[in-house]
Order: sequence, then structure tokens, then C-alpha cells
Amino acid sequence: MSFKSAVRRFFGIKTEEELKRKKTQKEKTREFFKSLLFAGIAAFFIITFVIQNTRIPTGSMEDTILIGDFVLVNKFIYGSSSPKYIPFTEIELPFFRLPALREPKPKDIVVFEFPGDRDLIKAKEPGVNYVKRCIGLPGDTIQIIDRVAYVNRKEFWIPPHVKYDRLDSLPKDYINPTIFPKGMPWNEDNYGPLVVPKKGYTINLSLNNIEQWKTTIEREYGKSVVEIKGNEITIEGIPVTTYTFKRDYFFMMGDHRDSSFDCRYWGFVPRDLIVGEAFITLFSWDREIPFTDLFRLIGSIRLDRVLKLLN
Repeated sequence: MSFKSAVRRFFGIKTEEELKRKKTQKEKTREFFKSLLFAGIAAFFIITFVIQNTRIPTGSMEDTILIGDFVLVNKFIYGSSSPKYIPFTEIELPFFRLPALREPKPKDIVVFEFPGDRDLIKAKEPGVNYVKRCIGLPGDTIQIIDRVAYVNRKEFWIPPHVKYDRLDSLPKDYINPTIFPKGMPWNEDNYGPLVVPKKGYTINLSLNNIEQWKTTIEREYGKSVVEIKGNEITIEGIPVTTYTFKRDYFFMMGDHRDSSFDCRYWGFVPRDLIVGEAFITLFSWDREIPFTDLFRLIGSIRLDRVLKLLN
């Protein structure tokens, strides 16, 4: 075989004679499945490493993002990750992460894997994505006073579509027992101050604060390692008085402040669980209408949200 013929064969370039020749049914079938395979590989690559579509099922980001919005997520910007689980299972896979173009910053609308309820080391359903607003970076101090967020003692930027259900904020002396960290005398409207851990940040541990940090520490290990033995705190059986964090963390909140299940309730988001940045609404419709009622469903498309940039 000549070099020219080899190049044509490698790139699938057909000669004039081959183009004129009528293809057999077998050749047509083979080419169809070949094209299908290449399309599947390309789609898998794009969804895994570049951009994916996410449907919004809850109102925690209203009115910035609505229930029924289909949002595009830029996965490349923060460094895409290869699949972490075998599809349709909870079996973990070894994974790698591509270099990030930049790190998440305040105001970003971030998509991330839910780390789990406040007192759980792992989420009950791994790989479930949440969408929230980035409020705090590693090392920041977060405080909420009468529903106004402060970062490092400065009032945080107010999202243009921030939403509240209640007219007034909860009293400062009201304690919500479901708040994070466990045991703190706070509520969702009057919260903190709380430092967002960063890699290399060391805290002092005592019997008075171990419950606040226990879940976050054990999430770093991926298992139960913290014990209290008499007046002594141990990690993996070793007595400790301090702990140094191994990962960077972020603090996320929903723009629908009175109806958002966010970091105020279940804790920090580790950097390795961040998936990407939500940047545009592809289209939107009323998700309450069943697919069987196709005409009503099409009629419910919100044209003002088609290709709407998010901010």
C-alpha cells in the first residue's frame, strides 16, 4: 500500500472511484454505527470535561434561577474532573482533575456535589449536584446579621434577584437546632461569625468546640475518626489538641434566602466537589406540566429566559 493510500484510509478520505461505487447495506450499517460511536464519544467528552446541562428542580436560587430552568454549566473553568462513579451506581472510581483556568470567586453561581447532611460523613446519594451562590472563600469569615451577609466584616454584594419570603428576620436570640455547626446558638438570619477553613489552617480543639468541627474533620478522612475519651480528644486513636485542614473549602448560599438548604445547614463545600459555574439559561418551562400534555408544556416555555446570561 502506498503512503498516499495509507493517509487516505487513516483519515477516511475516499477516492473518486469509491465515491461512485454504490455502497452495500452492510457498509451503510457499519458506517452508521461508526458515526454513532464517534458522536457518542464526542458527547461524552463534552459533557464530562467542557459543558453540561443541569435542570433546576428547586427554588433555592429564585429569582436568579427558576424551577424548570435548564442551565448550562461551564465545567472547564474550575478544572474538569473525570467521572467519579460508575454510571447508575454508587461505586467510586479513581478520578483525575484537569488544571483550572481560575478558582471560584465571590458572586459566582457554582454547581457542586452535595457533601451530605450536617452530621453525616458522606451524602446518602453520592453525585447529587446543587446550585448556589459563592459567598465565602477559603480563610474568609462569614457572618449574617438580620439576613445581611458580611464577609470579613464587610457587607457582601446583594444579588440583583435576591428573594425573601418573610417580612422580618428571625430574632437574634432564637436558636435553630438544625443550623451548622452543631450546637451553635445561631439561626439562618443571624449567623456566625464562622471561619471558612483553608488548606493548612490550624484550629485548637477542645471539649467545648469538638462537636462544631467533628463532621468536617471526618469528611476529610472519609470515615469516623474522632472520639472523646474522658477529657481527651483523639483522631484515629491519637490524642490531639489541634487540627490542620487538608483541603480548601467554600461557603455557598442560595439567592432565595428564606428557602435555601445551603451551607448554613450542612457545612462547607470542599474544593474537590466543585463541578463548574452556571452561566446561562438554555431555556425554561413549567416542570409541573406532564410530558403527556405536550402542547401545554410547549406553551409554558418562558421566552424571556431563553439564552439568558446569569449574574
